[in-house]
Amino acid sequence: LHVLTLTVFVGTIAMVDLRLMGLTMVGVPVSDVMARLLPWSAAGFVVMLASGALLFYAAPVLGYQNVFFRFKMVALLLAIINAWTFHRRIYRRVAEWDRDPVPPPVARMAGGLSLILWAAIITAGRMMPYQIYWFD
Repeated sequence: LHVLTLTVFVGTIAMVDLRLMGLTMVGVPVSDVMARLLPWSAAGFVVMLASGALLFYAAPVLGYQNVFFRFKMVALLLAIINAWTFHRRIYRRVAEWDRDPVPPPVARMAGGLSLILWAAIITAGRMMPYQIYWFD
């Protein structure tokens, strides 16, 4: 369930981020892309977070001692801060640049940072089982 909702969430967020970077759907207003995809992203995020918490609850000491888990949590916190900052500051002015094929630099930077952080989160999550071979 965690991996399935991760694909829903990251897939929709990647489409939003690529639009924010001006790389896809340049003829579609940013507000339309957000209105159609963010409900799916929010639903995927809630279920992904709940299932991830249950996975952690199954073995909290092992999870906490895992360097990749710690890295994943820091990257997740940074991704949440990036999204919060985008919605509170940058997206408030969407009416000014909504139909532009290439959004302003701060919106492009927020989209690019989001893609980088989610790639790091996924990579760290996949690396978590291998810590016992490399660091114990």
